[in-house]
Amino acid sequence: MKNELILILDFGGQYNQLIARRVRECNVYSEVVPFDISIEKIKGKNPKGIIFTGGPASVFADESPKCNQEIFNLGIPILGICYGMQLMTVTLGGKVRKASKREYGVTNVKINNNSLLFKGFSSNNNFLMSHTDSVEKLPEGFTNIASTLNCPNAGMENKEKKFYGIQFHPEVSNSENGINVIKNFLFKICKCSGDWQISSLVDEKIQFLKEKIGNKKALCALSGGVDSSVAAVLLSKAIGKKLTCIFVDHGLLRKNEGDEVEDVFKKQFDINLIRINCKDRFLKKLENVTDPEKKRKIIGEEFIRVFEEESKKIGTVDFLVQGTIYPDVIESGLGKSSVIKSHHNVGGLPDYVDFKEIVEPLRDLFKDEVRKVGVELGIPENLVYRQPFPGPGLAIRIIGNITEDKLNILKEADSIFREEIANARLDKSINQYFAVLTNLKSVGVMGDERTYDYTVALRAVETTDFMTGIWSKIPYEVLEKVSSRIVNEVEHVNRVVYDITSKPPATIEWE
Repeated sequence: MKNELILILDFGGQYNQLIARRVRECNVYSEVVPFDISIEKIKGKNPKGIIFTGGPASVFADESPKCNQEIFNLGIPILGICYGMQLMTVTLGGKVRKASKREYGVTNVKINNNSLLFKGFSSNNNFLMSHTDSVEKLPEGFTNIASTLNCPNAGMENKEKKFYGIQFHPEVSNSENGINVIKNFLFKICKCSGDWQISSLVDEKIQFLKEKIGNKKALCALSGGVDSSVAAVLLSKAIGKKLTCIFVDHGLLRKNEGDEVEDVFKKQFDINLIRINCKDRFLKKLENVTDPEKKRKIIGEEFIRVFEEESKKIGTVDFLVQGTIYPDVIESGLGKSSVIKSHHNVGGLPDYVDFKEIVEPLRDLFKDEVRKVGVELGIPENLVYRQPFPGPGLAIRIIGNITEDKLNILKEADSIFREEIANARLDKSINQYFAVLTNLKSVGVMGDERTYDYTVALRAVETTDFMTGIWSKIPYEVLEKVSSRIVNEVEHVNRVVYDITSKPPATIEWE
């Protein structure tokens, strides 16, 4: 049971669920709720603390999101981050102005380490700032606890009421020691004990699925990747043989992956698995399609149609279960967040779906949390920690139109890259790595003859949350071996390049 809870009021920023993840990392349970949650619901949840998130709006806008002012009379500690600090300011009588100079990026912040929020910090720290408005006048009862060159009021506190505001984002990985700001709020201010475990979450989700699905039947969209595999086992624990996993082999999987998926789930788990081989069907639908969003939409719709057809064969099926995780949701632009890309199991769903309901038990989890759930469920580590793979598969790793020949080229190049990363024992330190077949051809020389063939791009990223990440500094000798093998062993490739762009500004996938 959850004895402690931190409520996170969502004001629409890109990092909002990341705050929830950071809180859970500290073994304190957290829930993200709408900014306009009622006071009665807050009282019913009895949180130990509340966090206001950032958001893209300006407090000056008429339709900017605002919470119920009574939240400040509940006697509950509150931490306002970025927009959350500005909202706290204007609600409690302070003033916010348009900043004379926008701050974006890692910034040096001078802090008052006598504040409980900054206990253990030096007087200067580097935090990520991202704001166009700033606090001009603190509300009555507040004192300044942080500043930057361009933002005199970068932090504030009302020690008596346990209200805190910070203009920077402690939740992101490029904020130095940012997690310690959150820990101080949780343990020094909210007095949390930190005894929540991921096993509690597993039990709760299994119980939720039992109650949600009951004696009805469910189909699980199984791709063999980490997310859908964990979702499948979670469902199996909850409803047993009432679950049927449909594995759509659309021909866009990695080399030998279809056979590996079938082998694992039929031999290691007692799960009903139906494998549908429909490569030709998907390739026909994708013929001459070059726009990545169209690819995702087509694949998403075709996935659903295959499931509908199979569900009719096995009888009444009320629920479709998918392995959607939170980065999928936030990048698809649900709620107030801007669209980065559609995911086939989120923004790419067709308007008509022939199921009673779609269930996404991992929807509020980040990748590392999903892996922990998988280990807790007893899924073999080689499956839990396999490389992340997008639902649309290699379709979004082939730039331009998709053909069977291109698929074969990419499968071989990607297999070589993954094999050499494993041989170099880098597979545990690099969180995602793969090859991309670009639509660029260039001149080369092979065997004293001119060639005009494809360029393969290699991508490798180190990240904990898949919302931000840095490109991996793979040793030159490893890259050299990968390049040499690809050019020599894979036909129609004469050039290999390495992507050295972090996220942001790039995404991890190319499309």
